[in-house]
Amino acid sequence: MQDWREDRKFFLITMAPPTLWFVIFFVVPMSLVWLYSFGETTGLIGVKISGTFANYARALDPLILTVLLDSVWIAGLTTLICLIAAFPIALAMTFASPKTKAWLLMLIMLPFWTNLLIRTYAMISVLGTKGLINSGAEAVHNLLVGIGLPMGAFAPMPLLYNQTAVIIGLIYVHLPFMVLPLYAALDRLDKSLIEASLDLGAGHFQTIMRIVVPLALPGIVAGVIITFIPALGSYLTPEMLGGPNDLMIASLIERQFKRANDWPFGAALSFLLMYITLAFFIVRGMIDKDAAKRGGH
Repeated sequence: MQDWREDRKFFLITMAPPTLWFVIFFVVPMSLVWLYSFGETTGLIGVKISGTFANYARALDPLILTVLLDSVWIAGLTTLICLIAAFPIALAMTFASPKTKAWLLMLIMLPFWTNLLIRTYAMISVLGTKGLINSGAEAVHNLLVGIGLPMGAFAPMPLLYNQTAVIIGLIYVHLPFMVLPLYAALDRLDKSLIEASLDLGAGHFQTIMRIVVPLALPGIVAGVIITFIPALGSYLTPEMLGGPNDLMIASLIERQFKRANDWPFGAALSFLLMYITLAFFIVRGMIDKDAAKRGGH
């Protein structure tokens, strides 16, 4: 492949359109939102850039802080459950035959072929009072009553419009984001190390914890980051599956822009998520750097 330094004119011509697109449609809008976070509302939708940090200080208000901490808790729990569920799936895909592996990958990617809104409505039909789960539970209840077992009146399980529904929905949406990086990391493992561990008397669980997990750490970190960050900023799933007391930070940001007309505060909340995202990438960079040092030694 030709070095770009040998034909800088061609390189600049090739890179100019995407760079221009990136600057106009990403850097400029994000810069404006960042400037708004240091402004004040004037009039109905006017914003005056005054350099104030009051909008960030408002994020420490107990009500706002509660929403932010609840969002972190829900996103963290979602990420943890996705990690626990995705690891055996990725491990099974690693040791599957090529044909089975192709089918499993297709099944993991299948949800991406359907719009998120449609998938969320599908979750409502599954979790609702007359949904698939409650209908199945009612059918089992009626069967037990029919064979003479003493059963009380059937009461539908409250699976919708609460925090449980939000977590279930977020797991459903984000599980593939955890499976794919884990599979990519596990598929590169030297399987002879696993065989050697088992031959030397280690059990399967010990081998996974002491051999597989440390070697798959980059994939685990990548999966955690690309699962936690979208879950933290998720809007549609909490808005449709959650109740009035299950407000997450993305819904709060939407209300600042659309209902409260407080664009500076909404911008400050938006960039708080950006700062959290940046912190995660810094931590990942430190982990990768440390892993590279250990590998060099």
